[in-house]
Amino acid sequence: MQLLGTLPPTYANLSVEEMETRIQAVKDRLGTRLFLPAHHYQKDEVVQFADATGDSLQLARLAEQMSEAEFIVFCGVHFMAETADMLTRDDQIVVLPDMRAGCSMADMADIDQTEIAWEELTERFGEDIIPITYVNSTAAIKAFVGRHGGATVTSSNAHEIVRWALEAGERILFLPDQHLGRNTAYDLGIPLEAMAVWDPLREELVAEGDDEQVKVILWKGHCSVHEKFTVSQIQAFREREPDRRIIVHPECTFDVVQAADEAGSTSYIIDKIDASAPGTKWAVGTEMNLVNRLAATYPHLDIVSLNPFMCPCLTMNRIDLPHLLWALESLETDPVNVIRVDHETTQWSKRALERMLAR
Repeated sequence: MQLLGTLPPTYANLSVEEMETRIQAVKDRLGTRLFLPAHHYQKDEVVQFADATGDSLQLARLAEQMSEAEFIVFCGVHFMAETADMLTRDDQIVVLPDMRAGCSMADMADIDQTEIAWEELTERFGEDIIPITYVNSTAAIKAFVGRHGGATVTSSNAHEIVRWALEAGERILFLPDQHLGRNTAYDLGIPLEAMAVWDPLREELVAEGDDEQVKVILWKGHCSVHEKFTVSQIQAFREREPDRRIIVHPECTFDVVQAADEAGSTSYIIDKIDASAPGTKWAVGTEMNLVNRLAATYPHLDIVSLNPFMCPCLTMNRIDLPHLLWALESLETDPVNVIRVDHETTQWSKRALERMLAR
């Protein structure tokens, strides 16, 4: 079993047709011994082979239910495969086809930075801080949150979990996406002046008012994709096509979310578009692969990206046909790119997940 491997050059020279044929052959041979989930942001060339598509936690929880599966080949990014490994049995093997498939947002909060921040913040504000982390974070950060009485959140349930945390403690620390934290807290009635931002590189807190006002401490992290959407893009659509509705993900900046007609999780965006009347026009502020897939899936609607020059998520798109084929064919001999999270990290991370699921 190889925890890390490099794509053999022979795979890069195969035709698309041969790779697709060989991928399907492995799937046919393994049957229910294999579960292949793919995140919404994956390329179509990968999604076509998925046993399920969805967001990261949804897919990890599906993997947990696949009792017959010996192998879970997770087409997503590193933190997603970590969560799948933590939720599945020890005898099940979780594989990430390309170990370079990471998440820039998750990488913006490492455990050493978080420990430093916690020491500084608890010394400044006291112990009554509830840490909350977006599931788009490393297993180490989830475990930290679990140890300190906090919970994970998704973009779908952020309002519910943040509300719980604000009732449970005097303040919250929200990692690692400042925009989801800010947009959620504002929706719950927390004014912007009651929010501060912890800068992990400078190791300092940036706040408008005094400490007594601070209710929400936001980690200075962001999604590199969703920060590319701007108010000027929304204004341009408003001027050209006032009948086109704007829907964005809450990982977008505060001003973009406020200027849009709708904001919500990936599932929310999909459901909203699915329920639209024929002919409805949408400009969608989220990852390009998903926007293009929505446009193809709903030809009776007019769906475009809010940012016409947007690129797909670069790290998510590292998973391609050569890496997928290599990962699958390796399963029957010596699995590559196996994701393993240690027992202690798993236990504390699951505690944070369980607190979320109990709400």
